Amino acid sequence: MLGGYGARGRSDAEASKILADAKAVTDAGAFALLVEGVLEPLAIAITHSVDVPTIGIGASAQCDGQVLVTEDMLGLFERVPRFVKRYADMAAFVDAAVVSYAQDVRARAFPSADQTYQPK
Repeated sequence: MLGGYGARGRSDAEASKILADAKAVTDAGAFALLVEGVLEPLAIAITHSVDVPTIGIGASAQCDGQVLVTEDMLGLFERVPRFVKRYADMAAFVDAAVVSYAQDVRARAFPSADQTYQPK
């Protein structure tokens, strides 16, 4: 709804509202909370203030669990949020595979007998 990758909870008023919302959602019966893109002290305060697990994404290692978008952590996109740690550079691997595939198709080397159904 707010868009972008900017952190939330920068002002005292916004942080208080987010914390109050976290408590209200928990009181309403939530079984867990996703704490995304908030300042770390606020993520810690939320984690300590609710009785359900908190799952952080761009929040704090002090949340009860963590989540990352697989495509971001594998390095499939150039632009990623600040909170993403890239564990691989799969984009280069994918690019090389696509180039190889295109070369095989142009050379009519793919599909070969190994990738087609032949009469018995």
